[in-house]
Amino acid sequence: MRIAVAAVLALATAAVRAEELSVDPEAGNSTASAVFDARLGERIVAQSSSVGCEISYDGTAGTASGTCSVPLATIRVDNEPTKTEHFRQWVTNRKSDPETCRFEATFEGVKVGKLAPEAPAPFEAEARFTVCGRRRADGGGEHVKGTAVLFPAGSYGKARALRVRATVTGFERDRYQIGPEYTEGWLARVQALARVVAQTGDIELTLFARSKEGSAARR
Repeated sequence: MRIAVAAVLALATAAVRAEELSVDPEAGNSTASAVFDARLGERIVAQSSSVGCEISYDGTAGTASGTCSVPLATIRVDNEPTKTEHFRQWVTNRKSDPETCRFEATFEGVKVGKLAPEAPAPFEAEARFTVCGRRRADGGGEHVKGTAVLFPAGSYGKARALRVRATVTGFERDRYQIGPEYTEGWLARVQALARVVAQTGDIELTLFARSKEGSAARR
C-alpha cells in the first residue's frame, strides 16, 4: 500500500513540475534558416517561418525535452522557385511527396537550469534529426548550442513565453542522403554540382514557445 501511495505521489509531483509549452507554426515569428556556403561555389540560404514544437520544461530539474519540426513544403531556397523545387527533389530523392516530408528534431533532458525572467540561460545538447523519416546514416545526433530566455506573462501575450535561439554547426546533408547523387535523374549532374553546393552548412533557429492553457506548473 505504501509503495502504491509513494508511486502516486511521485507521479503527481512530476505532473506539477512539468510545464508544457508549444511553438505555433502558424504564428510566423519562429524561424529556421540554413546556410550552405561553398568555397568555390554558391552561398545558398534555405528558410522557413513555419516551425512547430512541443516542449516539456521541468522547472525542478531545470531540463527540457521535446520535438520540433519544419515541413519541407514551407522551406524556400534563396526565395527562388527553381532552387526551391530542386531542393525538394534532393530532399525527397523524388521518392516521396514533398507535402508529407518534414525535418524533425528530438531532444531529451537538455539542461537549461532554473529559468529566471529575462535572464538568458546557455545550453548545449545533442539532438536527433530525421529528414523525410531518414535518420543520420551513422545513427548519430547533431550538436546544438544556444540560449533560452523566459518572459513573464504579458511580455508576449497572456501566457509565459520561452524564447530559444540555437545553432547547429556542420550539418552534413550527405549524412541524410540529401543531394543529386541520391536523386533519380540527377546523376549526370553530380560532377557539375560537386563544387557549387556545399556539403555542410549551419542552421540557425529562433523559437517562441508559449505555455499551454492549463499547464500544470506556474511560477
